[in-house]
Amino acid sequence: MRLPIPAPGDADLWLLRQPRLGTCTGELDLTELDEAERSRAGTCRREAGRLLYSSAHIALRRLLGAYLGAEPRQLRFGRTPCPCCGQPHGRPVLEAPASGLHFSLSHSAGMALIGVSTLPIGVDVEKVPSRETVRVCTPALHPDEQSELLARPDGTGAVAFGQLWTRKEAYLKGIGTGLARDLSADYLGADSSRHPDRWTLHDVPCGPRHTAAAALCDQPAGARLRVHWLPMDCLYKEKPMPLGKQDTFLGELVA
Repeated sequence: MRLPIPAPGDADLWLLRQPRLGTCTGELDLTELDEAERSRAGTCRREAGRLLYSSAHIALRRLLGAYLGAEPRQLRFGRTPCPCCGQPHGRPVLEAPASGLHFSLSHSAGMALIGVSTLPIGVDVEKVPSRETVRVCTPALHPDEQSELLARPDGTGAVAFGQLWTRKEAYLKGIGTGLARDLSADYLGADSSRHPDRWTLHDVPCGPRHTAAAALCDQPAGARLRVHWLPMDCLYKEKPMPLGKQDTFLGELVA
């Protein structure tokens, strides 16, 4: 089934929650992954990690295939040059078939997030961090981000840090540098008027154990992000659910 390509300026966000080990009711079709993806999945030492990586990448291929009317296993990916060093490890791009679609994928601790748009996009999802992680990582942030976190009431800092961190990673993935760029170079805190020029940041609701965000370049005011839950069933080898009919629509975010 074809999925409608997002209108100019809009984006589709797809959340995939990994089921508990031993509860999957079907088998993933690993033949849809390319050799590099299968090799990467094989390096995951834990079964949960292999399941999350494989399901997230099959989901990406099936979603892009549904938007473009292409077979998932026929998609070929590449990378743009990194803005920091010029090497080919910047934003992921679709090399074949030719398309104007942009996409981004993130996965962490049982949750995956995929963003699709006609604009450059970056997404990130992370498990809410421990207090120790917050303590260790906060000094690397922009000074004003550090001040905002330190001013928060006790007990709220971990979620606030997690939301800030996903904004930052979504933006860095969107510009193609990833964590090669200094984490203190850009302000992604609570004051959206101070966020980097041309980029719009959205906090994405995804449940109590995770935080998530999406970043889009040159997104016009009033543009919409549609957020969906993607069922694990549509990734199985046998009788996959038709995309677009069985997903759960969560709502819209407005630029």
